[in-house]
Amino acid sequence: MFALMQSAHVESLHLSIDPVTGLKAVIAIHSSRLGPALGGCRYLAYPNDESAVNDAINLAQDMSYKAALAGLAVGGAKAVIMRAPHVESRSALFEAFGRCIEQLDGRYITAIDSGTSTADMDCIAQYTRHVTSTTAAGDPSTHTAMGVFSGIRSTASSRLGSDNLEGLRVAIQGLGKVGFALAEQLHAAGAELLVCDIDPGKVRLAMEQLGAHPIACEALLSTPCDILAPCGLGAVLNWHSVAQLRCSAVAGCANNQLASLQVADQLERRGILYAPDYVINSGGLIYMALTHQGAQPATINQHLLHISQRLTSIYAHAQAEKRSPARVSDELAHKLLYDED
Repeated sequence: MFALMQSAHVESLHLSIDPVTGLKAVIAIHSSRLGPALGGCRYLAYPNDESAVNDAINLAQDMSYKAALAGLAVGGAKAVIMRAPHVESRSALFEAFGRCIEQLDGRYITAIDSGTSTADMDCIAQYTRHVTSTTAAGDPSTHTAMGVFSGIRSTASSRLGSDNLEGLRVAIQGLGKVGFALAEQLHAAGAELLVCDIDPGKVRLAMEQLGAHPIACEALLSTPCDILAPCGLGAVLNWHSVAQLRCSAVAGCANNQLASLQVADQLERRGILYAPDYVINSGGLIYMALTHQGAQPATINQHLLHISQRLTSIYAHAQAEKRSPARVSDELAHKLLYDED
């Protein structure tokens, strides 16, 4: 476990259990150099303890990189709560997690993530003030989608020569809160939508409201499109799946889209432009961090505009250096986090 922490440069790893509620939680704090570590709390079923720890550590590093490149005065962290088949009281479970966070004395600020809700954050808030995306603070999903939409326009401009999305074929993998909100914005911009989700009800809604074309989940990656937008869980881009892609660019809201950094090089060799996930999907973090700090909506919206500018700059560096944008963004974030000067 220590070797895993060292390889990911994780500062600390906190494991918590509460026999009364059945809580089994992992909090990975990657970096607090730029400020208190902020990161969402996932509530998912994991096959074993090791999978939960690995997920927390890998996601925590991305949160640090995301915060650094977004210019935020926060560090990166991630929490996961292992979801059991049966829980007596969900509210009691998250209240117990709130007590765990309070013991860290402000080193970690939690937030909504996969499997959690604003109601869960409200339960946490009963025992600690180190929480955001509560009912009062608001769900960050809309702002994540706004940032991804802006990033897709930058990606289209860099790869296809125009940020006009009218008539562009965009394949969206996953229609969760962010994925559906992104689909709505793309539809309003005139894009043609190809969608898939494991929930047929979400696909049907996208068909009815947005005129989307349904594609089987196993066929979406090999379906011809201009831009592929992964908006589900991570590691969708691997050696096998990238070989199937028939798109010009990949730009979506999912975290940890790459199974490994080497896959980014494979995309580059295939001439597929990749939008680094922690850059394009940083809108939610921007909203959570600035809301927690008391910023006004105008300030938050202005900060969201920087996402497209940042991507354009990364693409320009990558093109000039003939490297993947993923490697360029990693180096920029690493310099911000670890260089002394």
